Amino acid sequence: MDIPGWFVWIAPGLVVLQALGLVPVIRRLRGSDSSVRSEARLDLLDVVGSLLLFGGLLLSLAVAESWFRLALAGFALMAAVYAVKAVRWLRARRCPRPDPNDRL
Repeated sequence: MDIPGWFVWIAPGLVVLQALGLVPVIRRLRGSDSSVRSEARLDLLDVVGSLLLFGGLLLSLAVAESWFRLALAGFALMAAVYAVKAVRWLRARRCPRPDPNDRL
C-alpha cells in the first residue's frame, strides 16, 4: 500500500505543534502554586504521550520496520492521563470547596 506524500508531511506538522505546546506547560511547571504545577505535570505527560503516538505512527508509516509499539505506548500513556484527569474532575465536581466568605 502506497502512503500519499501529503500525509507524511502532515504528521511532522502535528509533531511540531505538539512540541510548541510544551512551552506553556513548562512555564506552568515553574509556577509557585502547587495545584497549577500538578495540572502541568499531567499536561506534560499528555503532550509526551501524544508525541509518542504521532512519532510511532509516522515512523511505522515511513520506515520499513514496525514502530507501531511506540504509538501503542503513547496511546496507553494518554489514556492513563485522561483517566486521572477525569477522576480529578469528578472528585472536584462532587464535593465543592467551602466558601471562605461563608460564616457560621
